[in-house]
Amino acid sequence: MLTIFGERGGNFCDGLSRRTFLKVGGLALGGLSLPEILRAEEKAGLRNSHKAVIMVFLPGGPPHQDMFDLKPEAPKEIRGEFNPIKTSVPGIEVCEHFPRLARMMDKFVIIRTIVGATGDHYSFQCLTGRSHRAQPQGGWPSMGSVLSKLQGPVNSFVPPFIGLAPPMGHMPWADPGGPGFLGPAHAPFKPSAEGKADMVLNGITLDRLRDRKALFAALDRFRRDADHNGVLEGVDRFYQQAFGILTSSRLAEAMDLNREPVKVRDRYGYGVNKNRDDGGPRTLDQFLLARRLVEAGARCVTLAFSRWDWHGNNFGQGREDMPMLDQALTALVEDLHMRGLDKDVSVVVWGEFGRTPQINKDAGRDHWPQVSCALLACGGMRTGQVIGATDRHAAEARERPVAFGEVFATLYHNLGIDPNVEIVKDLTGRPQHLVDNYQPMAELV
Repeated sequence: MLTIFGERGGNFCDGLSRRTFLKVGGLALGGLSLPEILRAEEKAGLRNSHKAVIMVFLPGGPPHQDMFDLKPEAPKEIRGEFNPIKTSVPGIEVCEHFPRLARMMDKFVIIRTIVGATGDHYSFQCLTGRSHRAQPQGGWPSMGSVLSKLQGPVNSFVPPFIGLAPPMGHMPWADPGGPGFLGPAHAPFKPSAEGKADMVLNGITLDRLRDRKALFAALDRFRRDADHNGVLEGVDRFYQQAFGILTSSRLAEAMDLNREPVKVRDRYGYGVNKNRDDGGPRTLDQFLLARRLVEAGARCVTLAFSRWDWHGNNFGQGREDMPMLDQALTALVEDLHMRGLDKDVSVVVWGEFGRTPQINKDAGRDHWPQVSCALLACGGMRTGQVIGATDRHAAEARERPVAFGEVFATLYHNLGIDPNVEIVKDLTGRPQHLVDNYQPMAELV
């Protein structure tokens, strides 16, 4: 929460006015000066292009062998109740509950051999590319925070990193991705109900907001009172971002889905605007919102869809959620292609681990970190292919295991960033690479 104080009068015990202050909450966002932005984008080759990534997190660990790696020849207690169907790419099959994706398989990539999961319910690896264990002081930053640090905002009106996931109970999968050692200046903007309230002036006039003398005086006092541990390193960025959001309608307009034609909204679907238990919401609007936000200027948008921790009733829940994901995801990818964004915006869909080959007594599947899957699209990648192969029970990677870090190296490459050259400094000033010695995937770039 950033509080910018104005003139004195009607004071609290510390001498500050009760009425004359402006609160800009939840705007712990990244920003750079215009010269820094231009230098960063020129270095990355982005001066005429706005690269972005949309991360769709499936909280709880989706069942890979019931979605994109079906084993119809396996015993019944392993293969489950769903059948594979052919796709538009010969030789590739997916679950019968993804008919739209099957028709568009040429625009997707399936990775069947994601390895290296910790087995914990945690969005961390999917948002940072690293394990949450043995972190440096302050923690590893998520990709959105790295982009905020390295590239800053595309414009001052839209945060570079936006986390759409609402609070999801006590589970660690609820984290939309944090800034880690990069500090709160690069945390995601979270347009929840509270965040939306931050985008209006609440009685503060633009003339008063533009009183730069009062603003800078308040910021100077803020600096003097700040500690020196780096937490408030981004106070100028808070100001720049807050001022931009409050003096422009661009972000609020991007979040207004009523501006979309009804036929577009119908194509995405609507779903249920309510969290599934302690998982994510089942609203499909967030996929459309993600597209609108990257168009408006966001560099990274993260969202969470439903709850996939199906220890029981795996197939009943799959019959509900898989068609919804199929509709919204294919609408998003189709939209990106139709709008000419397919070379610039990368899409990744995955969860924290896979599920057990053996179906349990409750008709569910349990945690299985040995292997999981991911779905990629757009970003200029070579699509229409499957990467990796598991054994006959989808229990282990048999060919081409893929680490989380490899996917991240590929996404950074798509964004115009060399993950083996660019660095960010941690709280001790030590340079840290963006990934752990991984290269972009040769199959995709």
